[in-house]
Amino acid sequence: MKSHISFERLHDFRDVGGHVTEDGRTVRRGQLYRSDARIPEHPPFAHHHLRDAHHHEDGVRELRRALELIASEESEPVVFHCPADEDRTELLAALVLALLGVAETDIVQDFAHARTTERYGSLRAYAAQVLGADDELVSAALRRRLLEPAAGAELAFRRGVEADIPVLVRLRDEAARWQIAQGIAQWKPGELGEEHFRARLADSELWIATLGPDGPVAGAWELWWDDPAAWGPQPPVAGYVHRLMTDRATAPAGTGRRMLAHAERRVRAAGRGLCRLDCRANNPRLRAYYASAGYEVVGEQPSKDGGVGGRFAAALLEKRVLDAVPERVAAEHARRHASRSGV
Repeated sequence: MKSHISFERLHDFRDVGGHVTEDGRTVRRGQLYRSDARIPEHPPFAHHHLRDAHHHEDGVRELRRALELIASEESEPVVFHCPADEDRTELLAALVLALLGVAETDIVQDFAHARTTERYGSLRAYAAQVLGADDELVSAALRRRLLEPAAGAELAFRRGVEADIPVLVRLRDEAARWQIAQGIAQWKPGELGEEHFRARLADSELWIATLGPDGPVAGAWELWWDDPAAWGPQPPVAGYVHRLMTDRATAPAGTGRRMLAHAERRVRAAGRGLCRLDCRANNPRLRAYYASAGYEVVGEQPSKDGGVGGRFAAALLEKRVLDAVPERVAAEHARRHASRSGV
């Protein structure tokens, strides 16, 4: 499957997306392109020049590096080409599709592909044996970056551990970049590093959502048992959800809502009657999302200390998660609704 895109000076510019993998997922469109000619130099573009290799055996290092670059570009579309030999461009496209899980009978049979399969049996075998690319660093990263979420996948939930910290940093930065692309003023990339999540492991709870018990990470969130920065001193009546994050390349539709529901069950199991969270007061899209999940604005913190994010006005939202709440919880809930003045 080739998707040609017309340009005045580029004659063979194609979207690599649109193929369907053997497990039923679709390769994203608009993320990876191949071209027959050089893309013009332009400040927003990051160019990576790899040494020409006239034979596939000689270009092992370059092919591996190209795959790593494609896998590492978490949010920006990528264009690749070879000015000297279209076969190498086709080979790279075929390798990417094979590592994503597209059936090799569905991958375009070009000259470069035929040379590789005759000697190694398959594109995936070539990637594994020669390029060393059938591993977590490349193959899994390509799937995360370039495949649409699996439809109808079941989520599993578990407590986060130390080994999850790099994943949590990545999720947070990816979510920040997505928000910026959508015009949402909430997070910025690079604000929170490993030290933040390591501290939350010590003083709160980190939760991970995966596709099945042993599948890839689909999302994560933090659950706190007090939150004085936003809510002030409080009795132990609530749990506080922070940093609800999804991996948009992995998470099926509705993952955010299902993670919220799990957090609410955890709060309820702890005997607390309210699940609380906050967001920037000037973020109508996020406020609407939480409202659709049953959360109600009960006040505003006019100058919340967001740490590296600075101070901002925060809308305070809560949802009752126990039908019959302890008397002290009901009294606190009534007081907040009566005041509506924040803390």
